Amino acid sequence: MHYWVRASSSDFGGTVPQSRSGHSAVNIGKSKVVVFGGLVDKRFLSDVVVFDIDNKLWFQPECTGNGSNGQVGPGPRAFHIAVAIDCHMFIFGGRFGSRRLGDFWVLDTDIWQWSELTSFGDLPSPRDFAAASAIGNRKIVMYGGWDGKKWLSDVYVLDTISLEWMQLPVTGSVPPPRCGHTATMVEKRLLIYGGRGGGGPIMGDLWALKGLIEEENETPGWTQLKLPGQAPSSRCGHTITSGGHYLLLFGGHGTGGWLSRYDIYYNDTIILDRLSAQWKRLPIGNEPPPARAYHSMTCLGSLYLLFGGFDGKSTFGDIWWLVPEEDPIAKRYTESPPKVLPENKDVGMENYNSQFAVKESQRESSAIVELQKKLDISVSLSRPGLQIMDELEDEEFLELASRLMGAGVFSNGQVSRIQATQVLRDHWKKSTPRSIPIKELGPLLRDYQRLIARHLANLQSTELGLPGKEAYTFYHLKNSSQV
Repeated sequence: MHYWVRASSSDFGGTVPQSRSGHSAVNIGKSKVVVFGGLVDKRFLSDVVVFDIDNKLWFQPECTGNGSNGQVGPGPRAFHIAVAIDCHMFIFGGRFGSRRLGDFWVLDTDIWQWSELTSFGDLPSPRDFAAASAIGNRKIVMYGGWDGKKWLSDVYVLDTISLEWMQLPVTGSVPPPRCGHTATMVEKRLLIYGGRGGGGPIMGDLWALKGLIEEENETPGWTQLKLPGQAPSSRCGHTITSGGHYLLLFGGHGTGGWLSRYDIYYNDTIILDRLSAQWKRLPIGNEPPPARAYHSMTCLGSLYLLFGGFDGKSTFGDIWWLVPEEDPIAKRYTESPPKVLPENKDVGMENYNSQFAVKESQRESSAIVELQKKLDISVSLSRPGLQIMDELEDEEFLELASRLMGAGVFSNGQVSRIQATQVLRDHWKKSTPRSIPIKELGPLLRDYQRLIARHLANLQSTELGLPGKEAYTFYHLKNSSQV
């Protein structure tokens, strides 16, 4: 069991970073986490903020350096890549305003000195929303991104000693071009997950790239992995953080099926177990942080540190711990509520808790309205003529039931359809609200109407002069929140 615990004022010294999203946060050994750049209120950042792990202290180092235009360090940006090799943090690309960047920098965190690097070879085009990972302690691999005109599916490898870029020649099938994905080296393979692809669809596929280790002498090639377990929904802007024998996925955003005009932001925590090669839901003992994307998540031993992000309306500056139940921070949560760190005032979130509650209430209300429109349902008796569809005529309902029982389930006619219907209802009874995919809400609510109508069919409405099935369709709903 793990717990999410919002950071308290006793957890840190110094000044915490201001709110931001689209920033980077990398571990430098086991001693510090370096946060760079990001975006808040349409303002791009270029600051460096460091968390000293041993001393539990946030600080801003006074960096020196000299770029090609005389600047000390890289200009403001967000959605760049940042990779740590030993004590160095390498930065490439990103976005400033509407312009994609292609400059290349390194920060020596021993002396806090920036250097703009002149590389050669197969130089990658300027881009943002790419993803990259370290190969051992010398090379960096980068995949995909968006160059302002098209989504990319290219692979580049950088030698950080010679500063030579090489575009990796890959044979066979390749992943669809994408941006906003993650890229994580796991032993000899690069794993990419999710992202937004050409034409805008959100992806939920997992691919592995071989041929990155010279000593293995493998021909570079992609393989799509379809792993068992509780796979995450399609998303982009999420994080995947390596910790022990599993990879931990948190957050991101996607689209909600028939609510496709709206982005849905996630706050679920899913692990990819490397030993069993399957997806699992991480058991969480309390409510997670507010949903978000384009945040950062770093691993500090057995703890994870979540910072920042964006939920479509607000930029976050909150800091959260994800800790195992035996950790003292988890015990602090169960014993007494923590004193919360104040939010950065740039985004007007001083009264975070109350504002968040109001925002969630408003979001729930608007979502219910959209739900009613899409499903053509009402929560009052003002529409007595609403028709109840029989389950044997509800094609979407039957398709879900068939998928649950397996192909060919309806070969024996109506009896099998009724059996499949009961299997689907039993499945929903055993499911928790959070585990039911949003695409199943339509069939589920229609079935709920059916069952209520039948249960009350013998209660004819003499006062309203309506058939019981119509009069009592929504008699049990007092307000929209009950949907």
